[in-house]
Amino acid sequence: MRILMVNKYLYHKGGAETYFIKLGKYLESMGHEVQYFGMADERNVVGNSRGAYADNIDFHKASPEQLTYPLRIIYSHKAAEKICEVIEDFRPEVVHLNNFNYQLTPSIIYEIKKHNIPIVYTAHDVQLVCPNHKLKNERTEGLCRKCYDGRYYNCIQNNCIHSSKLRSVIGAAEAWIYRKKHTYKLIDRIICPSEFMEKELLHNMDLADRTQTLYNFIDEIKPTGIERENYVLYFGRYSEEKGIRTLIKAAKALPAVQFVFAGRGDMEDEVNSVENIRNMGFKTGAELRGIIEKAAFTVLASEWSENCPFSVMESQTLCTPVLGANIGGIPELIDEGVTGMLFESGNARELTEKIEYLYNNRELCRQMSENCKSISYDTISDYADKIVKIYEEMIK
Repeated sequence: MRILMVNKYLYHKGGAETYFIKLGKYLESMGHEVQYFGMADERNVVGNSRGAYADNIDFHKASPEQLTYPLRIIYSHKAAEKICEVIEDFRPEVVHLNNFNYQLTPSIIYEIKKHNIPIVYTAHDVQLVCPNHKLKNERTEGLCRKCYDGRYYNCIQNNCIHSSKLRSVIGAAEAWIYRKKHTYKLIDRIICPSEFMEKELLHNMDLADRTQTLYNFIDEIKPTGIERENYVLYFGRYSEEKGIRTLIKAAKALPAVQFVFAGRGDMEDEVNSVENIRNMGFKTGAELRGIIEKAAFTVLASEWSENCPFSVMESQTLCTPVLGANIGGIPELIDEGVTGMLFESGNARELTEKIEYLYNNRELCRQMSENCKSISYDTISDYADKIVKIYEEMIK
C-alpha cells in the first residue's frame, strides 16, 4: 500500500510528530511504501522523493513575509500546488493527515480529493471545533466551549490566539470559512485518541459518523526493577497550558518535598528559580525511562484539553503511578486510587495536598505501582495493524 503521511512539521517537535514519524517508519517496516509531506525545514527527518514541500511559516520569527500570513494561513495555494506534485509523483492510495491547520491549511484537503484519494485524519487537538485548538483562554475558568456551533466571534472577543486581536480575527475567519464550506466532510475517517476528543469533535456536525476512538500506542518497554527514589517527577513541556505555574506554586508550598523536572520550554527560568526543583533538562530514551522508573510518582497538572498524553502512558508502563489533572482525556487513563489519583485542574491547593499525601504515603505508592502492572496499551505493532485495516476500509 502507498501511504502519504501529512503533518506541518516533519521533524521531532512534539507528541504529534513523535506519533506520525514512528507510525510511518513502522508501516515501512511492514512493507508499505510511505512518503511524507509538510513544510520545508532543515530539521526535517522524513520527506518525499519529489522533494516538494510547503513554504516554512514561522509565526514567532520576524520577517517581511509575515505581511502575507493573514491570507496564506487561511488558504495556501503553494501548499496545494506542492502536495499535488507529490501526489502525482507518488500516487498514494490513502493520505493520513495529522496537524495541518494554519501552516498547510485545508487547501490540501481539496487537492487530495481532486485525485479521489481517501483521507484519514488523526485529531491531536480540538482544532476542528476551537480556533486556538486548546479549549482554553486567559479569560475563562476551566475549558472554554464558547465557539461551539460556529460562534467564533468569541475567539475575537477573548483574544484567544496568543492574546492577539489580529491572530484571533484570522483564526476565527479560518474556522468560519471552512465550517460554511463544510470542508471537513471531505475527511473520510477521524481517529480520536481519547473518548474526550471524540465527544468534543462531534460538536461539529460535519464530523458525524466519521469518528472513532483509538488510543495512542506506546513503545514496548518493561520496568527494570530499579530501586525507587524519593522524588516527585514532572516531564514534558514547561508551558502555561501544562499547568507548570500551578505546579510551581505547589512545589514552593512543599519545601521538604524533592521535585525533579525533565523537559524544556518558555517557563524554564521560573522552574530554575525554585530551590526544591531539580531541572534535568530535556531527556529521551533510556535516560528518561530511568528517571521515570525511579520516581515515587509523576505529576501531570495540565490546564487545557489534554488528549491522550504519552507521559501518563509511559509512567504507568514503567509502573510509576500518576497524579493527574481531572481534565481532557487524562481521567480515562487513571483509575482513581488504583493506578494514580486525580485533582481539580488549576486548583493549586488540592494539588499541593495530594502531592504531600502521596509523598508521605509510600505504601500506597507501592501498591499503585503494583497495580500498574495490569495496564496494557497498544504497542506500535498492534496499532499499525488497526490503522492498516482502517486504510483498507477507506480504500474499498
